[in-house]
Amino acid sequence: MTTRTTILLVILFSILSLLLGLAAYPYMPDRIVSHWNAYGQADGFTTKIIGILFIPMMILATGALMIFLPRLDPLRANLAGFQGSYYRIVVLMAGFLFYLQGITLAWNLGWQFNLVLALTPAFAVLFYFIGMLVEKAHRNWFIGIRTPWTMSSEIVWEKTHHLGGKLFKLCAAFTLLGMLFPDYAFFFMIGPVLSISFGLIFYSYYAYQQESR
Repeated sequence: MTTRTTILLVILFSILSLLLGLAAYPYMPDRIVSHWNAYGQADGFTTKIIGILFIPMMILATGALMIFLPRLDPLRANLAGFQGSYYRIVVLMAGFLFYLQGITLAWNLGWQFNLVLALTPAFAVLFYFIGMLVEKAHRNWFIGIRTPWTMSSEIVWEKTHHLGGKLFKLCAAFTLLGMLFPDYAFFFMIGPVLSISFGLIFYSYYAYQQESR
């Protein structure tokens, strides 16, 4: 996937998200739900104009940051080795936000459902593709598991990312498992990600010590 194609798809998702919001605008109350807690209960509100504009703007802002910030990387030459996989994540993130816009609007139009459960499959897909990206990532300062030890050793980087890719794919499976336990779906989604993230930090230190010896 090229940079041009990625930019066009991000813009397309932003426009579609905006059009979806504008179509729903006349049918929504003046104050709409904008945030839910871990149990899918509404606990935050905003005006509907902000509600329909926020995600389209977030799609553009997130896409711009993800596309252009890595160009400042001193190791940006390494990005060429996995650029296609990375751009797929950029587009996937835009699609994820577009999906979030859709279910947020549906809720505020009166549809009743468990929002956390509705998000669970989307997060599972996102985690799986992040795992694929992590496995392919070459050493750089913006993308991947960047610790003092992975950035100091190519071997430690490769070992940590090989393990990290498999763990993030496993995290996707745990996330889907949460659909069997609706009251705890959020914890099946967030718990494994936090555990993996902290675990990989310690693993990279361990791998570096092994490599040093």
